[in-house]
Amino acid sequence: MVPEFDPRPWGTLDLAPIYPDQQFSQKIGEAWLTGDHCKIANGPLAGRRLDEISQQFRRALVGAAARDDRRFPLLLKFLFPHEKLSVQVHPDDTAAQRLGEPWGKTECWYIAHARAGSQIGLGLKPGVTRAQFAQAIDEKRAEELLNWLDVHSGDMIYVAAGTVHTLGPGSILVETQQQSDATYRLYDYGRQRELHLERGLAAIKENAASGKVLRRPVPLNGAGGSGNSNGSSSKDKAEELVAGPYFVVDKYNLFAGRQFSTADAGDPSSVQILVAVEGSGTVECEGGPTVAFTKGDAVVVPASANEFRVHPQEQIEFLISRVPGDPRPEPLTQH
Repeated sequence: MVPEFDPRPWGTLDLAPIYPDQQFSQKIGEAWLTGDHCKIANGPLAGRRLDEISQQFRRALVGAAARDDRRFPLLLKFLFPHEKLSVQVHPDDTAAQRLGEPWGKTECWYIAHARAGSQIGLGLKPGVTRAQFAQAIDEKRAEELLNWLDVHSGDMIYVAAGTVHTLGPGSILVETQQQSDATYRLYDYGRQRELHLERGLAAIKENAASGKVLRRPVPLNGAGGSGNSNGSSSKDKAEELVAGPYFVVDKYNLFAGRQFSTADAGDPSSVQILVAVEGSGTVECEGGPTVAFTKGDAVVVPASANEFRVHPQEQIEFLISRVPGDPRPEPLTQH
């Protein structure tokens, strides 16, 4: 995919260490990787938008696990907060559909890099009600009622729809989310941007299941995001970062080539989105060209590819995001 760089007032001109060679004249807050308008970089579909090919190829691209066969199911981005983001909330599916949106926005953040002291605001402090938070917004002290968490490189944060949240400066994140841009801005530190108080306050859940995810290692000999151990290195590592109702995200650190599948055994298939966070390598599918990717790149593997192989160039660390093939509860989290 071709990264689509999005200017934001809280962004930065320096996107290192992910895109050290890119130069910008505006502050960039986000690098969109699989948005509807993002374009394909290689092959016979080069230059086409992701929403166009989703409607054309449907299940062959998105897989049987996706809820809507005409929409690409997951939006992945890099986030580069240099200043605080607005305090905001995303609606759940029910709230979004009442307002004509196709679905809501549950998301997760993998902390790819973080300076010492980096924080996020995640949810309201225990006991704080929606009414109390609305009053705090009016009194320009909304930040005081947020639950602030220290974050470190390697953390995974689950952000359920309905969770009031914001990002502080100092980290670089990979965001995996439902394919939605439904965001209600509640508080913006006096920046001259529109607020969405009526919709946003109605969308807040006082006890959403958000927090740092309690993670577990995954075997290196499975499928559907777990690679076959053919030619493995003893240094290879795999870890399930998060598994929930809308997405599963695993992390791999490979020193040798490894085979992957677009479906768990007996489960529905899903498109696979690979995002490199360190190193570089290639992706190969039978009958298709070899695709090179390096940190900052996203590679979309269609569900109909069935099998694909990742070869590191010395070493590569990457995330694989997919739609779960079976119903999943929200993940276990802690504050």
